[in-house]
Amino acid sequence: MSALQAVKRFRIRELGAAALPSSTLVKSTPKSKLQNPFIPKLNPKTGRWAPPKYSLRQQALLVKKARESGTLALLPPGPKISVVEIAAAAASGQAIVLAPSASEKLQVQNAVAPWTRPIEWTGEVKEKKVLGAEVGNRLYAGKKRMFKGHKWQRIAEKREKRRALLMRSMPKRIKEFKQYYKRRRPHPLKPPRTAKNAKLPF
Repeated sequence: MSALQAVKRFRIRELGAAALPSSTLVKSTPKSKLQNPFIPKLNPKTGRWAPPKYSLRQQALLVKKARESGTLALLPPGPKISVVEIAAAAASGQAIVLAPSASEKLQVQNAVAPWTRPIEWTGEVKEKKVLGAEVGNRLYAGKKRMFKGHKWQRIAEKREKRRALLMRSMPKRIKEFKQYYKRRRPHPLKPPRTAKNAKLPF
């Protein structure tokens, strides 16, 4: 399936009967209002949120194909494409959709390709601000360290300080170590202590 066919299939699926050339809805209303399938929907009766009709993977694939075919402005805004991107694509002439004020051109367009007719997508798209997205580097934006590194790399500076501190008093430590074991060494001229001449507690 080509990129244009994928976008066309998405639009026909969402428009339903309005995508047919003989539809009376196309002739009567220049702009349709449809629920945005890229965002969750709140059920007013139950108060529960229904998940988006299209998963994030499907949305990313549709956005990719729309960019390839030059029909980015035909997609609704969502997590994978912002309102600003769609507006920029429409301003640059990437979309096939015409302005609602051009009624004569709109009727001709709807008769030729009804699936390209303008749609007003309902629902609020909450855009999450991502640090570093404006410069194209989101991985390490807002972080103090670029890389975590291995544990031995993270504690290397602390170990060097401790090692330098111990090396300053190392001659003294060696001398005390030797004296300690020298005092524990038995004297060769003294008789060995046995259980016979050992001191009793009474």
